[in-house]
Amino acid sequence: MREVEVKALLVDPVHNSPVILLKDQNSDMVVPVWIGSPEATAIAIELQNKTFPRPLTHDLLKEVILALGGELEKVVIDHIQDGTYYATIFIRTKEGTIEEIDARPSDSVALALRMGSPIYIADEVFEASAIELPLTEEEEEREQFKKFVEEIDLAEFKKFIQ
Repeated sequence: MREVEVKALLVDPVHNSPVILLKDQNSDMVVPVWIGSPEATAIAIELQNKTFPRPLTHDLLKEVILALGGELEKVVIDHIQDGTYYATIFIRTKEGTIEEIDARPSDSVALALRMGSPIYIADEVFEASAIELPLTEEEEEREQFKKFVEEIDLAEFKKFIQ
């Protein structure tokens, strides 16, 4: 299993649908997961630290888990079938047992963000769907400068500044 974090929430311009990029914490690889608009809104609200006077669905679920003495141990995106991702949320009860509950990845991520719980992707899912994280324009410029600095011949450079 690989621990991931929400790297970005984007709109796929081809399909005009929201996609979250879940970045592996030990590489530059991401798993894109296409999600529904309501779930994208729930994730965006949490990423932007927005609050509402009344609880939204994921906030309500968080409060129910806490009120019952539970704790969200982790969420795991554990398999993919016919292009659809499946997830499981792991809730530790007040008695200490772990309850595994089937969930959509988007709901799992929205809940994990609210509860500060880790998000994991099963290795086989990661291997099947991970892509290299595309660099932003700023990151590309930084990489080009880094390459320039690494390849520079200081003796040659001194000729230009004298």
